[in-house]
Amino acid sequence: MRSPRLLALLATLAFAGAVSTPTWAAEPHVGFMRLSAPDPAGPPIEVGVWYPTDTPETAPAGGMESLPVAAGAPISGKTLPLVVMSHGNGGWFGGHYDTAAALVKKGFAVAALTHTGDNYRDQSRALDMAERPRQLSVLIGYMLDASPMHARLDPAKVGAFGFSSGGFTVLAAAGGEPNLAATFPEHCLKHPANYDCRLSAGKPLPAGALAGRWTHDARIKAVVSAAPALGFTFGKPGLKGVTQPLQLWKAADDEILPGDDYAEAVHRALPSAHDYRVVAGARHFDFLAPCGPQAAKQLPQPLCTSAPGFDRAAFHADFNARVATFFATQLGVGER
Repeated sequence: MRSPRLLALLATLAFAGAVSTPTWAAEPHVGFMRLSAPDPAGPPIEVGVWYPTDTPETAPAGGMESLPVAAGAPISGKTLPLVVMSHGNGGWFGGHYDTAAALVKKGFAVAALTHTGDNYRDQSRALDMAERPRQLSVLIGYMLDASPMHARLDPAKVGAFGFSSGGFTVLAAAGGEPNLAATFPEHCLKHPANYDCRLSAGKPLPAGALAGRWTHDARIKAVVSAAPALGFTFGKPGLKGVTQPLQLWKAADDEILPGDDYAEAVHRALPSAHDYRVVAGARHFDFLAPCGPQAAKQLPQPLCTSAPGFDRAAFHADFNARVATFFATQLGVGER
């Protein structure tokens, strides 16, 4: 989750090189394009897509200063597995573009959306958590059925990655049923200083979230959830429907989502074995792409500065490799 004063600066988050093991004869180049997915319940959804290409990279795309891409290049490969990405509160589609690039190197196509009403430009629907999994499902449908690369994607191999509010989003989209009405007021009575409680203080939760109208998408076959927000709202009954292979990450020193009410609560409530990783010394924003020189000058310290002794770039080399390997193992890597 983000502090509102940080929202307008998020678009300068930077890339740190990801380590992955190529499975093709030659490691693919990283193509990139911006798309617009029609949404029957709202304005078009902004989408960033990274994908394998045979065209060499030329220059970074806007807001992603250290990652050269082959903008608009032809896609390479067929029956490619797809990973969709959901960002945190107040973020944008480029917040995890180093992870997206690592997945491309494994042979994936990656589509990340900027959530309508919960991004660095617009926070008007930041509390409408039921909108997030619905929008993610819209993205999946668009990518598989109508996007410029839909014929190159394998609809049977779809994974979902999310961070913070996005971590909550992918759990709900995969079958989770959070109960905000029963859990959120009590949580905030106990923890009024927590970010989620400060964000919602004095504001009613939207009816859709309170009524439990959650969108599930059976096309999601594997899930990575990093530092999931509102983890306590699920409980064992709420997570019984999440049976996909799942990798769960927690920052041990998370200052935004502290304690055991978030990732740890999800870990304890999941119905089946899963890959749970607690990152010693990590703070919440360490899951974002490491900041390059430009971003380090412009962004406030919480986004770019890790705890003393914690190497975010080294962590991302490991994080990206493990995420990419997890999805590759669970979904398979497409062949050209």
